Parts: sequence; structure tokens; C-alpha cells
Amino acid sequence: MAPATIHVHPTAPLAERALLPGDPGRALALAQALFDEPARMFNHNRGRWGYTGTALDGDPLTVQSTGLGGPSAAIVVEELCDLGLRCAIRVGTCTALQGGAALGEVVAVREAIAGDGASRALGAPERIAADEALTAQLAAHADRAGAVLSRDLFYDRRRGAGPGGALVADLETAAVLAVAGRRGIRAAAILAVVAHEDERLDAEAIADAGVRLGHAAREALAPTRA
Repeated sequence: MAPATIHVHPTAPLAERALLPGDPGRALALAQALFDEPARMFNHNRGRWGYTGTALDGDPLTVQSTGLGGPSAAIVVEELCDLGLRCAIRVGTCTALQGGAALGEVVAVREAIAGDGASRALGAPERIAADEALTAQLAAHADRAGAVLSRDLFYDRRRGAGPGGALVADLETAAVLAVAGRRGIRAAAILAVVAHEDERLDAEAIADAGVRLGHAAREALAPTRA
């Protein structure tokens, strides 16, 4: 029988709560850091690795990579919703905008400014709010909280302050929040600033930041809070 979803082919149960890194390698690292027993691979189709296991708080958790860019993230979140997802947090990386966050900081996203094609095609407003309660929990683990500009270009050489007071820029958050709003699930995002103008964290620092994000997100999704 063909799978119920086209791009995500589950080989293990989906938890009702999930962390959504973009990078499949980061999904593996988070599964190794956040589960108290070996995780089961949830998906490996199209290289979007995902894992389900028992988290350190004793409840099921899925970590599923979304791939790069808004269209890929929108597909993954849409299909996870079809499979029963109820609550999700994007854990990803971002670039600092002039006058915004500093290199190495962690930002809890209060809202995403929809500068990308995917979220606008989904009918999202210009500014998409993250779940307020989840964001409050994430902010306790972040250096600052504010808006992210989601856009389509990774190599965007334009310089200047972020529109609408955006602190950072990324590719996926607006699409994740747009699908979540359309499907009626709770969603938020926490991002590590890995680049600022011509500076970029090294691979080890980025990996360490990813694990920090994962722990913060897992705590925000704790059963008494989710």
C-alpha cells in the first residue's frame, strides 16, 4: 500500500510534538542528544532524516529535518500534520541583520516577516505570529526575542537594517508558521545566529549551538507545557 504522505515515508510512529531542524545532520545530532534511548528512524526519504524516540522528559518526541528553503519546509510540515502533528518548534540557523542580533546569539522568534514566496503563496499575512506560550518558554533560553525576516535567497548580498525591525534572516520560519496556522497546530521557532556580514561561526560552534537550541525547544515542549 502506498504511504499516506508523498514525501515523508514514516518507518516509526510520529510523536505529537516535534523539533524541526533544516539540516538532516542536525536532526541526527539532536536525536543523539535529546533521547534517553536509541531513537528509531522516522523518515529517510529524499534525504530528510527524521527520528522518533523517548525524550529526556519521558515522553515521545520526533525530530524531523525540513530541508533547505520555505517550499521544502512547507511540504514537510504539511505532511507531518496529515500524520498527526500537534505542536512543533523550528530549531535552525540564521543570519544577523544590521542593527539586529550579534554573531553567536540565540533568538526566540516572536513573529516572522513573510519575505519569501512559499508563505505568501500559502496566504500568510506579512507578519506571522509564533505561538505565544511556546515563545515565552523559548525566550527564557534565548539571548533576545524578536522578528525574523524569512526570504528566498541564501546568498543575499544586500546590506542594511532588517525591515520591520527584524533582528535576523532565514529561509524557513515563515513557511513553517504559515502551514501551522493553516492547519491549526501550535508552532514557534528558536534560531542561532551563525553569520553576520562576512563573519561566520565554525562548524563546531554551529553544531554546539544546534544542541543548545534542541535542549531549549525540548523543554518548551515538555508535557506540562505543550
